[in-house]
Order: sequence, then structure tokens, then C-alpha cells
Amino acid sequence: MNNFFKANQNLLTYSLIILIVIPIFGINFFISFLGNILLLLFLIPLLLLILVFIGFNAYKSRINTCNNCGAISLGLSETCMNCGANLQNISKNNQYDKKPSESTIEVKAEEVK
Repeated sequence: MNNFFKANQNLLTYSLIILIVIPIFGINFFISFLGNILLLLFLIPLLLLILVFIGFNAYKSRINTCNNCGAISLGLSETCMNCGANLQNISKNNQYDKKPSESTIEVKAEEVK
């Protein structure tokens, strides 16, 4: 019998704690406590997804594309690393302000023999 108590010491400890705490605080305390833990388990991943989304948008807003060569930079430098063109005016010349006909690429079909 003594081995049983040694093997299940954690179970006995938690059982005694529950038997002491339930009469003091009541069942509503445990229901609300478990509900809050479950709520946190669902809200923490949602919060992390929102933080990742905000970080991705902040990173995306810093990306600049060179008008001359099309190279992509993070906006940390004033000139393009490939061709040396000035990148300061790119933020003013937003791609959303352009007409669609100015930004489309015309492709001519050629017959392959």
C-alpha cells in the first residue's frame, strides 16, 4: 500500500488541492478558469497570425522596384544596385497611379519552325 502512495504522489497532491480549493472558490471558479485557458489557447495563434500579417505588410511596403532595370531592393539605399539609377522618386511614382496600358507588356507571337 505504501508503494501505491509513492507511485501516485502527484495524483494525491492534486486531488487534495482540488478538494480544498473547490469548497472555498466553488465550481464556477474552475469552469471560468478552464474557459479562460481555452480562450487563450485559441486567441494566441490568432494574435500571432495578425502580427505576422502586419510584419509582412511592413516589409512589403519597403520593397522598391527600379524603373530602369526592374531590380528589387529593400529601400535601404538611394541608388539601384544593378544599374545605379536613383530610387528616391519611386515612392512618389506609385504603380497604382499608372494607367493599365502603361504597365502591361506587349507580346508578339512568333511562329517556331
